[in-house]
Amino acid sequence: MEEKTITVFIADDLTVFRTGLRTLLATIPHIQVVGEAGNGQEMIDKVLELLPDVIITDVEMTELSGIQATKELCNRIPYCRILALSAHAREETVLRMIEAGALGYILKNSDADEIREAIYTLHIYKPYFCKRVTEMLTQIVSRHLKMPPKAAVSFTERETEIIRLICDQYTSKAIAHTLNLSKRTIEGHRTRIMDKIGAKSVAGVIAFAFENGMYKK
Repeated sequence: MEEKTITVFIADDLTVFRTGLRTLLATIPHIQVVGEAGNGQEMIDKVLELLPDVIITDVEMTELSGIQATKELCNRIPYCRILALSAHAREETVLRMIEAGALGYILKNSDADEIREAIYTLHIYKPYFCKRVTEMLTQIVSRHLKMPPKAAVSFTERETEIIRLICDQYTSKAIAHTLNLSKRTIEGHRTRIMDKIGAKSVAGVIAFAFENGMYKK
C-alpha cells in the first residue's frame, strides 16, 4: 500500500529561511509543503484554511509570535501538530512553546535526518524534542521543580493515562474527548497530578514523566 503523503506548513518571518526549508523538505519522501506564512497571524489564517498535517513554525515572528499563534491554533484545531523550529533553546522560550501546545521543538541547525524524524514522529501524534531540549526538560526536575521521585508518588490508573496524554501534548479538551470525560473533570485531574509532583506547569509534568520513565518518545 502506498504511504500517505504528509502535508506540511512552514511559518517564519525570513523568506530566505522558508525557501531553504521548503527546498530541503522537497527532498524528503512522502512530505509535501502546502503553504507558508511570514508572521503569526498569517500562519493562523492559512492553517485554518489548509489544515496541514504538521505545522513548522519559528518561535519569534512579527505581528504575532509563534508562541501566540501556536496557542490559538491548538485551541481551535483538535490534535494540532506543531513543531517549533528555533535558532535557540532558551529554557523560558521552550517552556512557553510547550505550554502553548507545541508537540515538538528542534533547532534550526538540525540536519535533514532530524527534521524528517521530527515530522514523521509528530504525524503519528507523538512528541519530538531534540537532544538539547530533552536534556533541558530533565534538568528542570532537579534544578527548578524539585520534584519527588516517582517511587514517592502514587498515581491512579486514570492519572497515569492522563500523564501520558499530556506528554503527547493533548489539550484538556482533546483528553476529555479521548477519554469521554468532561473538560472540567480532566482539568481537575491535571491539577491533582501537578500538586502531587510539585509541578508549576504542564511542562513540569512532561519533565517528571521523562525523568521517571513514565513516558518515552
